[in-house]
Amino acid sequence: MRKHIFNAGPCKLSDRTLTNTAKAVLEMGETGQSVLEVSHRSADFQKVYDETVALMKEVLSIPDNYSVIFVGGGASLQFGMIPFNFLKTKAAYVNTGVWSKKALKEAELWGEVVEIASSADKNFTYYPEPKSIKIPADVDYVHITSNNTIRGTEIFEDLDSPVPLIADMSSDIASRPLDVSKYFMIYGGCQKNLGPAGATFVIIRNDFVDKVADRKIPTMLKYSTHVDNGSMFNTPPCVCIYAIRETLLWIKENGGVEGMEKLAIQRCDALYNFLENSTVFTPVVEAGSRSRMNVPFLLRGKYATEALEKTFLEFVKTKNIVGVKGHRLVGGFRASMYNACTMEDVNALIAAMKEFEAKVK
Repeated sequence: MRKHIFNAGPCKLSDRTLTNTAKAVLEMGETGQSVLEVSHRSADFQKVYDETVALMKEVLSIPDNYSVIFVGGGASLQFGMIPFNFLKTKAAYVNTGVWSKKALKEAELWGEVVEIASSADKNFTYYPEPKSIKIPADVDYVHITSNNTIRGTEIFEDLDSPVPLIADMSSDIASRPLDVSKYFMIYGGCQKNLGPAGATFVIIRNDFVDKVADRKIPTMLKYSTHVDNGSMFNTPPCVCIYAIRETLLWIKENGGVEGMEKLAIQRCDALYNFLENSTVFTPVVEAGSRSRMNVPFLLRGKYATEALEKTFLEFVKTKNIVGVKGHRLVGGFRASMYNACTMEDVNALIAAMKEFEAKVK
């Protein structure tokens, strides 16, 4: 029986993605080869790759003066690659939680870093108001993390920036329309809204690729290496790219990013409406900053005990629900509801929480 999956990543994928990728593992098209076996230099795989890039550009409305590449290493490698390439003297970072702090720490290895906004004062339970983010004109770039998977905050506005704007969109890419032209680079791990773990997407403006710092950069860590070679300088994550193609086709068939946003709002509103009115559970994030992708929550008041927390986690397993344990750094619970998550999944979780609530009251 298919479970109701709320994993933070890797996470639930669409039935189309699972079915067609599974078929391709046995044989990709009529090639007589598995997607696990086919040469990345072959015309057969090149077609898959080209279709995937074209779909990314279509689905996300990426302008012609941008390149899309798929590389390895996750967003965590990008934390170091970005300043290695682009930090010449000083960079600005918005600190909204664990992942933005990791990115900021890597940047400090290569130059001066200024923290221009932060939500640390309230334990990262809100996203700084966009109007309050004052971007200095004397930095090489400004970096944001648009959605925070651990703390459950998200920014829904594309900032106007006087300097190159770079965004980690690992967990909200393709979940809403965005104005790509406002960013010089968007990147992220694909294992949330796009496909399985193992591939990292980078959307980068072509005239930004070579504006690198005056330092020796290893070939594999240069963006120009991967852009110039169409992600084929070394062997790319082939099966991941195939699955990403299937996911993008699924998104396109289901109303594009506008359709994904509509579903995201429905899922998020349903769960938060329950949490706001529950006597046993309570939300964590301030209204206005609440991620549509990741909803952290806790037990309320007298019910907030370690024993009852464990009891709830065991209880939801009996309801065919997985993935709601909170991140190890913050505890509690978290429901991650990426694009493939259905209202059936969310309603099953809410029903389980209502049943648990009745049992313990």
